[in-house]
Amino acid sequence: MFAAKKRDEIDYDQVDTILGRGTEFKGTISARGTLRIEGRVEGDISVQGDVIISESGRVTADIRARHVTVAGEVEGELDLEGRLEIAPTGKVRGKIRVASLAVSDGGFFLGTCEMGSKDGAEVPGSKTAGESGNLPT
Repeated sequence: MFAAKKRDEIDYDQVDTILGRGTEFKGTISARGTLRIEGRVEGDISVQGDVIISESGRVTADIRARHVTVAGEVEGELDLEGRLEIAPTGKVRGKIRVASLAVSDGGFFLGTCEMGSKDGAEVPGSKTAGESGNLPT
């Protein structure tokens, strides 16, 4: 009849949790799927899926997730398996560890950035802030 979806699978295309506009949360958020933040959050966020911070979202937290998209404001430490995308209205302040970073025209980032794979291997040709020398051409 209908194939049952495994309960342990994460559907990255579906938003599982929404903290709506006007919502304020202080504490630790742990989630398996995708989290969308439209309100204010202070604390720690640990998500196996993705985090989406809308234009109205204001987050002061350390975030561990797969991917994060920021259209609002984030201050804290971001430790991501994959990509951080900062939209034209997005602002990120803090230390980030990502596999890839995309900042749209108008997007803002102030802090330090470490890029590499999940296993800690350095991305070829990358340098950390303060290292001298030229990048390979």
